[in-house]
Amino acid sequence: MTPRGFPAFAPGRARRPRTFWGAAWNRAWEADALDAGPLRAGRRLAAAGHVGPITVSPGRLAAAVHDGDTEQAYATRVRVAPLTDGDWNLLAAEVAARAGHRAALLAGQLPRELADLAGVRLLPGLGEVTPECDCPEWDHPCRHAAALCHQVSWLLDADSALLLLVRGRDARTLLAAAPGPGRVGAPPGAAPQPAAATIRRPDAPDTAGTAAAEAYACPAPPLPPAPGPAGAPFPPLLPPGPEVDVDALRRLVTVAADRAAALLRQD
Repeated sequence: MTPRGFPAFAPGRARRPRTFWGAAWNRAWEADALDAGPLRAGRRLAAAGHVGPITVSPGRLAAAVHDGDTEQAYATRVRVAPLTDGDWNLLAAEVAARAGHRAALLAGQLPRELADLAGVRLLPGLGEVTPECDCPEWDHPCRHAAALCHQVSWLLDADSALLLLVRGRDARTLLAAAPGPGRVGAPPGAAPQPAAATIRRPDAPDTAGTAAAEAYACPAPPLPPAPGPAGAPFPPLLPPGPEVDVDALRRLVTVAADRAAALLRQD
């Protein structure tokens, strides 16, 4: 699993995570804090852009964080306890059982249902987040580690599947461990099961569908007839809005519809 690097965030306004996973991550690591003061200070450092490029590797977050003087930046790391092999096996089985989960992970999104999977705690619990920083503070976490964790919640807003890497593996590894459709629970190296079309009974009713081989062997049906001439366009009813000339917009829609109808009438 290759570590991932992210450029530093530009200074801006203080921000809260916008997604479920970003907010859940903040609640998880903040639960270990001994004092709310460093958390607020870390949020200010994060908003001020005092966190350098962030490196996310399995079970580890790292960045250089400063208090305003870039020459005096501190090496800040946050270690997160990795999930066990048993946890990953349960996650892989859940992903394999739901095609929607696989599609979401392929798109870089972590399904929310995985947060409540029985027997697996995807979000870190108490004692599973360990901040480390070479600053002289004794807070747990210090404001530099808090700033790093705050910005990680922003990364999760954009790529929630990054949480898997934080917990020890990445989405690609999880997908590779999840058997494909129809292979849930199949042992490694097992021969693929025959498709349903090859074991269809001869006396199966019509509701059973058509075997795949039969469907591909059928000739292609003729195309439907071409549409007839288009009628006069009917401009849509548009509600008024601020700084929007509704009448001008309706005229533009009418012109576009006229051009589309002319294209349809061409031989």
